[in-house]
Order: sequence, then structure tokens, then C-alpha cells
Amino acid sequence: MYLPAIAPADAAARERTHARWAACAHPLGGLGALETALEDIAALTGDPDVPLTPRSVLVLCADNGVVAQGVTQTDSSVTAAVAKGLAAGGTSVCRMAAVAHCKVVPVDMGILDFPGHPGVLDRRVGNGTADITLGPAMSRRQAEAAIQAGIDLAAEQKAAGARLLAVGEMGIGNTTTSSAVVAALLGLPAEKVTGRGAGLSSEGLVRKIAAVERALSVNRPDPADPIDVLAKVGGFDIAGLCGVFLGGAIHRIPVLMDGLITAAAALCAVRLSPEAAQAVFASHVSAEPAGAMLLEALGKKPLITAGMRLGEGTGAVAAMPLLDMARAVYAESDTFDARGIEAYHPF
Repeated sequence: MYLPAIAPADAAARERTHARWAACAHPLGGLGALETALEDIAALTGDPDVPLTPRSVLVLCADNGVVAQGVTQTDSSVTAAVAKGLAAGGTSVCRMAAVAHCKVVPVDMGILDFPGHPGVLDRRVGNGTADITLGPAMSRRQAEAAIQAGIDLAAEQKAAGARLLAVGEMGIGNTTTSSAVVAALLGLPAEKVTGRGAGLSSEGLVRKIAAVERALSVNRPDPADPIDVLAKVGGFDIAGLCGVFLGGAIHRIPVLMDGLITAAAALCAVRLSPEAAQAVFASHVSAEPAGAMLLEALGKKPLITAGMRLGEGTGAVAAMPLLDMARAVYAESDTFDARGIEAYHPF
């Protein structure tokens, strides 16, 4: 798969942003990771003004054949139901996005037997993936098509004026596929990275771990080849999200991760192109076992630690008001000069 070259971060824009923070009448680094986030956004975009609006959350939806293994409480029909709810504005992320002044964009990447629905973008790569315990989830060509669809989504959002993206997902069974992707990429056993997802019982968790183990044994994904991993044990949603992160880096627009599934996709993107890391921003740390592992592997620090695991992009959207408040301080607060106070200096 051809990936365009990704430009390095703009060091001059970062320095100008850092200097502005230092001039703000507050203790040096007083807003911690929020200050760093704005500096990172400036370095990515090349704009020291750090505009954060307009903005959107892309919610990529797809079904996973592994649900046949009893790894979820509900069947695949819920994916379509929630996708329709996203279009109608009634889901959790929709209500949070309304508060955060963020547009919700649901995307069909491969919902099972989905005929289409007003308000849901059609970017279908297939009619749900195959059962990863029996063979590959999809072909390599499909994985590449899903990644390209994600890159294109980021480009479309940038062209439409978006200056900040969040990502989320909806797909029954996708914590199982994500756990398999993480196990493959990090070289960890299934039981270390697999959690209860949407509230599985202990018996259900045993089935889920066994499904991940079988998927890895049957498919033998190559950890040195992220596309091979996505094709063999991933999902259309994860591959599409991988593309969004790559597109964010290519088109210079920051992308806020949500939880486990989006972080697994981000790791695929960074393994494909290390420069993509500059477009990846951590919102929170997922309560799933692999949540903190993925952030460590990506070298990212979360803005929120709240034990969240809802999905849909809720954690990513929850971080937006924090960034807004930081930017208000950055852009509008008094400077030391304006207050007639000697600036702080490290000592």
C-alpha cells in the first residue's frame, strides 16, 4: 500500500506556542499536559493560534464474525441499531458532542446486512468480517481499502473546515478483535490484553480469551506487518480508524483517540508510519486491560483518568472542553507584562 510522505512536526510553531505559554501570567507548566497538547497541536498544524473549531467525531461502525463464538452479550443487530441512533442524535456520544460543540459523523465501514440509512456515511468495505477463529477477518486488499477510506475521511473533514477530529467506533465484538490486534502487535498472551468489554461474565471472558488465542493460532499474524495483522484478526472499523490517524498526519489535523479500539488502530498507524504519531492525541486511559499498555506503546499520556469504557468516541469528546479551557488561558489570559509582574523562570 502506498502512503504519502508525512512531513515532520513544525518546530518553529511549537517554540512560538511554548513562548506564549511562558508569557501567560501563571506558573510555568501550570496546566501540565494541557499545555503540551496545545504545543503538539501547533507543531502538527503549523499554526500557533491553535484553532480547535470546527470539529467532528468520526464514529466508524462495522460488524465482526467472531460474535459467533459467544464473546458478546448481544448479537450483531445492535451495531445497526446504534448506527441509526448515532444518525438520529440520541446516543451517548451525541449528547456529549452537543455539549462540546462537536459534529457527530457515523460511518458504515461494514455493518452486517445494513441497507444504508440517512445520516450514516457509506464507506462499506464488506458485509461484516469473517470469524477470526476460523481464518482471516478479511483479505489484505480489503484491509488496504479500509485504511484508504479512513485516510479519505480525514481529508474530507479537513476540506470541510474541521480543525480537530475525535474518533470512536461501534461494532459488536470489536473488543475481541482489538485484543487480538494488540496481542499480535505487542507480543503478549491473550489473557493479558483481553477484558470484559461491555460487561461480560467470568464465563464469557473465558470464551473471549479462548477466541483470541484461537485467532492468533489459526492466522499467525505478522507483527512486523500491521496490514497483515489487521487483515487476519482485525475489523473494518479498526482498519478504517488506522487510516484516520494516518490521514490526520498527512493532512495536518489532530486526532483524539478514544479507548481500546481506537488506540489499537493508532498503534497500527504508527507501526505503518512512525511520523503518524504526531497526529495521535490521547484523551483518556481505557479501563480495559490493554488500555494503559497501548498508551505506553504509543508514548502518549491521557488527559482523563476516569475508568471510562463506553466507546462511540465518548472519551475523546470528553477531552474537548479541557482543550478549550486550556486554549482560553493560552489565547486570552493576562501576560506577566500586562500585570506588571516579573515572569517566572526555571531555577
